[in-house]
Amino acid sequence: MFRFFVGNNPLSSATGGLAKGSLMLGLFLIGFGMLVFILRDIFAFLAAAVFFMAGFSAIGYAIRLFIVRYKMKNSDGLYRDNVEIHYGDKDNF
Repeated sequence: MFRFFVGNNPLSSATGGLAKGSLMLGLFLIGFGMLVFILRDIFAFLAAAVFFMAGFSAIGYAIRLFIVRYKMKNSDGLYRDNVEIHYGDKDNF
């Protein structure tokens, strides 16, 4: 069972690297979980701040879209300057 951990073959070094990465990931996840448990108020505040900023961003984007729609509706086609529609064969271009 331990023959993959001993020796200089590439499978041994790959297995060792995978074991080290798995250990580091596990320690990181445990540490992050403890940090969230201890500082849950701060993380809740940060999550709320992120959602508020995303909400305000979405509202701003919606307002800009409404303004552009209003301008396009009342411009009598001025937003289509320099637009030409060609019908016919594809070779005419």
